[in-house]
Amino acid sequence: MIPPRSRSWKPANGALVLTPTDEISELLTRVALQDRGAFDRLYATVSAKLFGVLIRMLKDRELAEDTLQDVFIKIWQKADRFVGANADPMAWLIVVARNQAIDKLRVRREQTTDLGTAERMTDPDPSPEQLAVASGERARLANCLARLEPRRAEAVQAAYIEGYTYQELADRYGTPLNTMRTRLRRSLQTLKDCLAE
Repeated sequence: MIPPRSRSWKPANGALVLTPTDEISELLTRVALQDRGAFDRLYATVSAKLFGVLIRMLKDRELAEDTLQDVFIKIWQKADRFVGANADPMAWLIVVARNQAIDKLRVRREQTTDLGTAERMTDPDPSPEQLAVASGERARLANCLARLEPRRAEAVQAAYIEGYTYQELADRYGTPLNTMRTRLRRSLQTLKDCLAE
């Protein structure tokens, strides 16, 4: 069996070069750890593409600009969901943008009697098939969490499900802040690898 090709490659000088997909994935992983520099680079890398998606959906430049800011707030808040999702990073970002645009269209629909806008909207509720897939994904994630040391699994859940800050977790576990960040980053990578199996 031939192993899958890596998306990264090494030129003659031996330096590792990331493909755009790998770079976006790495930036999202770092954003999940609240890395502001990575967030700035992610914005510079993908904002034009996401703005194009929003313009096509909203058909209003000013509204699309406002929505783009909301999209990046969501990305900052929810990047950890990407890390455990084993998804294509650009596809995940487009879904975030699309969902935000649908929310804006919904608000606009509530503020107007324009039935044409309402008819163009798609149903944002998940289908039975999507619910089944989500249920399977939750089971896979629970299985992968069980592979972590109990304290690390507990810390991951506290950080990314219960919303504890890194400082609160460092205090709770009696570890330095940078150590807690490193442990969480490694735990997220372990989860990502497990979900990729």
